[in-house]
Formats: sequence, structure tokens, C-alpha cells
Amino acid sequence: MTARRTLAVAGASFVALTLVVTLAGTPPGDAPVRDALLALAAPPVLAAMHAINVAGSWRLLLPATLLLLVAFAEARRRWWVWVGLMVTAPLAEGALKWVVGRPRPEGVSLGFPSGHATAAAAFFGAVIYLAAPLPPRARWLLRALAVAVVALVALARVMLRAHWPSDALAGVALGLALASAAALLSSSSAGRARARRGS
Repeated sequence: MTARRTLAVAGASFVALTLVVTLAGTPPGDAPVRDALLALAAPPVLAAMHAINVAGSWRLLLPATLLLLVAFAEARRRWWVWVGLMVTAPLAEGALKWVVGRPRPEGVSLGFPSGHATAAAAFFGAVIYLAAPLPPRARWLLRALAVAVVALVALARVMLRAHWPSDALAGVALGLALASAAALLSSSSAGRARARRGS
């Protein structure tokens, strides 16, 4: 799926989830899905979820952005786009929490969208785009791993009782939309640079 199409799908999904949560409070499927996931939360599963939860922590992912600059030449060439993504994502997520004002399932702090899910989707979404020049097998493996980590972080946020499922889904949609916008901005900047060199 292209960055433009991913941006459209993820952006529309985020807007739809935001409207549903704003108008309906807790969407009809949220409670049963949460209950089903919590029923699976045996101690070994919870231990694994605590470990994977770290992959959505801004304290880990902001410095990990430096690894993107080391690993990918495209990230180094337009570093401001990818660093900007990892700065913009928490600011957007934090602002949207206040705009929507939806409390978490346990506690009064705000939960929509999930910050961990937004962070994971933004960072690993960037990895998906930046992996494009890799050989096919390495590209497929890295992208599959990135998708798996995003999905597991979203599951962890629900199973650790921090969020409703729709909070986690909205975070994934927001993070992917922002990563797609960054990929488009990077591509556009690269095109302008090539045009200047050719003129």
C-alpha cells in the first residue's frame, strides 16, 4: 500500500473512531473485546505484555530514532522529517486526548488515543517506509516485524488495563497516518532536490 493510500485509510479510520467515541462514549464492541482480551491475561501473558509495552514508550522510541538515522541513508538525508515525526506524534496524541476527553476504562486520566500505540505506529511505520530500498527478503522480514510490534503494543495496552480497544486502534491509526505523511513529505522533498539538480 502506498504512503498516500495508507494516509487516507489511517486518517479516515482515526476520524471515524474519534466521531464514534465522541458521539457514543464507549462503542458497542469495546467492552466485550476488552473482556475477551482480559480473560487471556494469565501471568505469563501479562509478563510478555509488560515487556512488549516498552516498544511503545516515548522514552525508548525518541532516542531509538537515532538508530533510524544510522541504519537508513534516506533518514539521514532528510533527518528533519523523521525526527519531526517522532516529536509531532506525542504532541498530536496529547492534544487529541484533551480534545476528545475520554477517560480510561480504569481511572480518570484521559485515554483516547493511546500514546503507546501512537508512538509504536509512528516509529515502526517509519521503519516500514524506510525499509523500501532493502533487498526483498530483508525488507519483508523487517516490515513483518514492524507490523507485529505495533499490533502487540496495541494488544498490550488493552491487556494491561490501560486502554479501551478503540483507544489502541485510534493510536495505531494516528501513528500510521503521521508516518505516512512523513514518508510523503520526505518523498516530495527528495523530488524537489532532484529537480533542482536537474535544472
